[in-house]
Amino acid sequence: MIFIDMITPYQIITFTSHANNLYGWLAVHTKYTDEDTVDKIETIGHTFMQKEPDKKIKFFDSWVHPDYRRQGIFRSLWDTRWEYVQSTFSDYKVYAWCLPKSLPLLIEKGFSQGDLCTYVETNVYEESSPTDKGTTI
Repeated sequence: MIFIDMITPYQIITFTSHANNLYGWLAVHTKYTDEDTVDKIETIGHTFMQKEPDKKIKFFDSWVHPDYRRQGIFRSLWDTRWEYVQSTFSDYKVYAWCLPKSLPLLIEKGFSQGDLCTYVETNVYEESSPTDKGTTI
């Protein structure tokens, strides 16, 4: 599928990894040195999903390179994945974790909002915990 945008023309490429039931879509932009010579092909965005047991699909992250944002690429990737799921996985349950700024799109597509999650992290230490070293996180 090729999208010609007033700012950046790009193509969405689909791939699968059957070993992990992983499906992905890449938005790529081809740069030319002249009319016929390809200089480089850049991945400017992606979205992924995984088919799970019991007729479930987990949507993974979607991302667009900062230089190419606000051009409809995120929406094109998301809609391409969604159209594929609707045409291929009837009667499956789809779930996702999303950032607050992505929530309106999922609500628009019929997802219901569950509980909120909080991101947490810690550093890993070899022999003792951070509190043993007097470190606050």
